[in-house]
Amino acid sequence: MSTIGTASFVSSRRILLWSGIAVLCAWVLVPIYLIALGAFGGRSAVYLWPKTGLPTGLSFEPFLLFLRTEGVLGSFLNSLGAAAITVALSLLLGAPAGYALARYNFHGKDSFRLMVLLTRAFPLAILALPLTVSFIRLGLYDTVTGVGLVHTVLALPFAVLVTQGIFLGVPRELEEAAWVFGCSRIQAFFKIVAPLALPGIAATAVFAFVISWNEVFAASVLTVRNRTLTAYLLTVLAESPMHYRFAGGLMLILPSVVFIFAVRRYLFAIWGISSK
Repeated sequence: MSTIGTASFVSSRRILLWSGIAVLCAWVLVPIYLIALGAFGGRSAVYLWPKTGLPTGLSFEPFLLFLRTEGVLGSFLNSLGAAAITVALSLLLGAPAGYALARYNFHGKDSFRLMVLLTRAFPLAILALPLTVSFIRLGLYDTVTGVGLVHTVLALPFAVLVTQGIFLGVPRELEEAAWVFGCSRIQAFFKIVAPLALPGIAATAVFAFVISWNEVFAASVLTVRNRTLTAYLLTVLAESPMHYRFAGGLMLILPSVVFIFAVRRYLFAIWGISSK
């Protein structure tokens, strides 16, 4: 192949790559942008047609009015609390289990891995009544802690399997070298394995956060007064004006975006991308 042909091929691949990136960004960002227009533009922006795509006549007042609605701020804090519990427990329980599956051979290992997967085979609707009765007896019904525990059960299987793959990617020889130089197993884990696995652990945390933040069924069944944001909006927005629905949708999106942005450097490190 000639030099000109090679350069043309490379240029075509680069154009195709950037075109794909542009389409993917538009696929993700355009809906968020339109939701923001509806949330900040009020009733007039929601029903404006044809859509100009330009932010005209926007104001924070419609969104602030939504935030001042009774129950919104409390449900938002409840969602954050449940998501924090889910992320913490998923990592504290899932990471050690994933490390054990990656590093040790023990009887029933494959069965344990299968049982972890089978925990997601039961629809949550089937478990709703037993969970409700059990939570009432334990005093966890209508509490953020109860919702966080259920969300942890939903996120934990993925945390175990994802962290297993992460720890398999860390060479065992690095740990063995740390042992030779006097580190205990725990010291070798925190000094060698954990820093190398941190990007994957951050991705696991993002996944657990999103599962908890978006979950609505368990939060609706197990709460009455202390509802999470998704459960609250499910019951309230059906009778609300359209611009209130856009404000609610934007409020559901923003925390996930902020959380992902906060851990972006660890996510980018998975692909070797530097982020300052």
